Amino acid sequence: MAASSERKGSASNGYVMLVLMLALLLVPALVYIALGEGEPTLIAAIAGVVVILFILTGFFMIQPNQAVVLTLFGEYRGTVRKDGLHWVWPWFGKEKVSVRAHNIHSERVKINDLRGNPIEIACNVVWRVADTAQAVFDVDDYKEFTNIQIEAGLRTVGSRHPYDDMSDDDETTLRGSGDVVNRELIVELNERLQVAGITVDEAGLTHLAYAPEIAGAMLRRQQADAVISARRKVVIGAVGMVEDALQKLSHDGIVELDEERRAAMVSNLLVVLCGDREAQPVVNTGTLYQ
Repeated sequence: MAASSERKGSASNGYVMLVLMLALLLVPALVYIALGEGEPTLIAAIAGVVVILFILTGFFMIQPNQAVVLTLFGEYRGTVRKDGLHWVWPWFGKEKVSVRAHNIHSERVKINDLRGNPIEIACNVVWRVADTAQAVFDVDDYKEFTNIQIEAGLRTVGSRHPYDDMSDDDETTLRGSGDVVNRELIVELNERLQVAGITVDEAGLTHLAYAPEIAGAMLRRQQADAVISARRKVVIGAVGMVEDALQKLSHDGIVELDEERRAAMVSNLLVVLCGDREAQPVVNTGTLYQ
């Protein structure tokens, strides 16, 4: 199927036609003044009413950020976007299309992320009609089509990435890479809605959470990851402090330690620095080796 393409339509100035219609109202009165009551006056009155009704059916008004698609016996004859009062022949079909920005907040949908974990996700999308011909002729209902494609695009993008980083290979995640995911969502939606002449200006996730059935387990995993990360930092810092202490003792010649005593001091210092509770000091009143 060949895609439709919007082109400029032609319409007469509605204000000129309005003045013409008002002028026709004077015709029966002039005939009455000239000929008085009689058949010519009646014919002029009936003809004037018919012509006025004929003209009235051709008027249409265009508001700002609105367009009218014109058809003639099923054939597309262009789109009028200029604001104001317009007039076309009554046998033209006229369909108004809003080209304003539309805002949609999608429903929460349950999908599986890249690892198969069930998650709940929702998004907000700002879209507008860019090509009125495609919106009217290439899809059945462009608004319903847009709603369905937004949900489908959200499912596609959400399944491309894991919810959270669980390994070093997770460079892009739904939770931690919001800007990247939002850009992907805009691209995905524009590709899907191009057939309907719809352009997506903004799109972003508004809700992201694990599904209720695994939320508790994932919360415990996140807590465990946080504890492990904190412990790793404590241990790395403690090792550095012990290394600095041994180098300082050796460099200043404060005490000479053999390998066994160095190992014992390292163990004691690590226990003190890495322990959750305060260490209880023990005073050695003998020699270092007692």
